[in-house]
Amino acid sequence: MFKRKKINLSTIKKLLIEKGFVIKKKKNFFHFNDLRSFYYTILSSFVIILISFFIPFSVDIGKNIKVNKSTVDNNSSLDFQKVLDGKSLKNENIDEGLNIKNLFEDIFSFEEVPTDTVRLSASTIDQLFKETNYNLDDVRKTKLVKPIRLSLLPGEIKKIESTQKKKNLFIQIVLPLILEENNRIKLNRKKLFNILNKNINTAAEKRWLNSKFKQYGVLKKDLSTLKIRMDEVPVSLAIAQAAKETGWGTSRFAIEGNALFGQWTWTGEGIKPAGIDSDDTTHKVMKFKVLKASVRAYQRNLNTHGSYRKFRSIRAEMRDNDEQLDSLILANYLDKYAATGKEYTKIIKQIIKQNFLKDFDKVKLLPSSIQLKNLI
Repeated sequence: MFKRKKINLSTIKKLLIEKGFVIKKKKNFFHFNDLRSFYYTILSSFVIILISFFIPFSVDIGKNIKVNKSTVDNNSSLDFQKVLDGKSLKNENIDEGLNIKNLFEDIFSFEEVPTDTVRLSASTIDQLFKETNYNLDDVRKTKLVKPIRLSLLPGEIKKIESTQKKKNLFIQIVLPLILEENNRIKLNRKKLFNILNKNINTAAEKRWLNSKFKQYGVLKKDLSTLKIRMDEVPVSLAIAQAAKETGWGTSRFAIEGNALFGQWTWTGEGIKPAGIDSDDTTHKVMKFKVLKASVRAYQRNLNTHGSYRKFRSIRAEMRDNDEQLDSLILANYLDKYAATGKEYTKIIKQIIKQNFLKDFDKVKLLPSSIQLKNLI
């Protein structure tokens, strides 16, 4: 038997070389050193694609974190600053609800007026106005009103035959009272913003602020609601409503109860309208000891009652836009003041126009104190 010689790859390679063949090692396509740049290019592209894909998510997350943080940390301070700037907040809960417990407490204090208050006659009042050079023509020109405050209407005003003379006397009597109450509100608003602008408030300032929350029936001590409610009523609008409710000062309610604005009551002291039985439990017209109390109660009514929320909202918008309060516009939102609704607002606007009452919207009450002097 022949012994078979073992042949391996090196032997084959050697034989082939002897026969003239050239043997070369086959390169590996995936050899790292030869394709290094190619691999780097692919890897870099992949990384870039990943970064491009995830960047938008990281930006959105960053924005969300920032927004959420500002919502939690800064909303209260931003709202607070808006209140300080006199701007209304776009919140449906603003100016909602009413706490009536202390609503008229400061008005009832007028019950303490001296019992010797004298009702002057129409002729005496007219003479007083002449001696002090107080007439409506001068008021329209100078825009200044002398601080002559009367507590009662003259009983004979209904006997004045001249309609124009009757109207003028009525306006002369109620104009200083309306201006005085508006000035009181101006001073309160000024004090409110001064308090809120301070970093530290005194105990007296805090007590004052709490008293105003009570006076305006503000729930949860909401500053935005207080700002909206603590504001003036245009002079022309107040005069027109007083004229309509009292027949230019001639009604029984005005003479007997100093009720200039026909406000109703179901529980307090008042005067029963004619035609209502004595045992009837329906409304009465509120009566007051002095005219000033009636004016303040009227303003408090418009500034707090839910029926006039739209009135206050429009007034706040005028404030935000640095506009003068327009009685002809605001009158449109007093349709719930009387049972006649929209017809009532038409009459009020007609009274304002026919008697040129807007002439009195910019008048100032001559000061009786240093504080009031700063308002002129």
